[in-house]
Amino acid sequence: MTGRSFVARRVSSGTDSRSNSIGRRASGAAATCHVLLAAAALGFGSAARAEPLTLDEAIRLALQRNQLLKVNAFAPDIARANVLAESGRFDPALTFRRGYSEGQSPVATTPIVQSLTQTDDYSLSLGGLAPWGLTYSLNASAENQRGTFNRFTDSFITFGGISITQPLLRGFGFGATLASLRIAKADRHIAEWQYRQAAIDTVTNVIFAYNNLVQARDNLRIARLSRDLAGKLLAQNEARNRIGALSDADVIQARASAASRDEAILVAAQNARDSENRLRQLLGETAFFLHGPDLELEPLPAAAPLTVDPAADLKRSLELRPDYQAARSGVVRHRATSALANNQLLPRVDFVGSYGYSGMDRDFGAARAQVRNQDARAYSAGVVVSLPLTFAEGRGRARAARLSLRQSEADLARLESDIAVDVAAAAGQLQTTRQRVETNRAALGFARQSLAAEEKKIQAGTGSTFLVINAQTTLIQVERSYASALADERRAHAAYEREIGTTLQNRNIKLE
Repeated sequence: MTGRSFVARRVSSGTDSRSNSIGRRASGAAATCHVLLAAAALGFGSAARAEPLTLDEAIRLALQRNQLLKVNAFAPDIARANVLAESGRFDPALTFRRGYSEGQSPVATTPIVQSLTQTDDYSLSLGGLAPWGLTYSLNASAENQRGTFNRFTDSFITFGGISITQPLLRGFGFGATLASLRIAKADRHIAEWQYRQAAIDTVTNVIFAYNNLVQARDNLRIARLSRDLAGKLLAQNEARNRIGALSDADVIQARASAASRDEAILVAAQNARDSENRLRQLLGETAFFLHGPDLELEPLPAAAPLTVDPAADLKRSLELRPDYQAARSGVVRHRATSALANNQLLPRVDFVGSYGYSGMDRDFGAARAQVRNQDARAYSAGVVVSLPLTFAEGRGRARAARLSLRQSEADLARLESDIAVDVAAAAGQLQTTRQRVETNRAALGFARQSLAAEEKKIQAGTGSTFLVINAQTTLIQVERSYASALADERRAHAAYEREIGTTLQNRNIKLE
């Protein structure tokens, strides 16, 4: 755990639910992206650093530059934009229409005489959709119809009023009308939790990769130590052989042991390079070279003791784990989908009606004044019924939605069980790795004492090369086990924090 505070900013722009400045936000996001990349380039170069790379610095660079995290950062903003789009369905729209039509119709057959009719129409309306399904329109219209029937004299017909369509079964109510908006909001919550999970995974992967590199370099150091010990034994045996104090067989045995240890150095060096490249990739590096300066790391302290309370930690994990919260939002999404599908099973019965005032005069101003003065009332009312013959499509969609809802609920229960197992397993790993560190620390001391004793015996002429080589082999194995236990303990801490969802909280990382 560290006291430093990090803020992980997404590259893409933030989108408010009712924002009207998406363009400005998008341009600001691009500027933010360039600033972050420039800052990261100054903080982490591909060649050499002025000071060792700390784990906190590696996490900060990964949160700014990790390619996968950048990709995941777009999802919450896309989901917010979809919420904005669904909210916009209820925005009223102002519509203006201007039309002209002309038609001829026969009025006599012998000889053929045609009547010409010309029509100009204008309309202005303000309409939209209400959250309970009502479609409304405030209309103002004017029509000028003239032709041979009235010697092309203007005849204006005006109307002003409101017309509505209210579903009574299918499409009625908040559940059906707001279903798409509720689904979009659930998708937004899912995207936000998934982005948080991606950030947690990135931090955890950096901790793992950092410790993997530390362990790989420890293994390289141990491999070189093994070669040095074998070389020291060989030099001592050769010196004693020259004065006749040691047999040729002991020298040959020492040479064979020294020769066999060079391979371990080559393998350990390659593993260290591979581990460094994996860490560099997490930090956003895109070029990896076979030969180059090693990335200098700050030595890691031993893992601090971590108090484990299985019951409390399991409860906390259900509150903080992004995958569980995303699954809960998925259940909400499927419930909205199921409710909409059930509503679509109903037959369509819509009430349609209009109410207003009309006017008619050769003068447009007079016809409009009749509407304004409410001289002639006009209204209509009716019902539109649409009944599918089989309901096959609706029944299929409703059944699929119900099954998907049940599946998401079952998956949520399965996830709860998996989380309980994962938390218990991570807690067990904490205890096991802590005990492994203590055991290997004690074994390391004994192995060093054993090697020192065998070296003293062979110098006194009472020991053997075989026993010294065995003691060296035991020491190298314990050194590797101890380095592995230290790294595993630190990785177990990171894994436990990930399982209970406290990775970002414990490192004071805030997502924006």
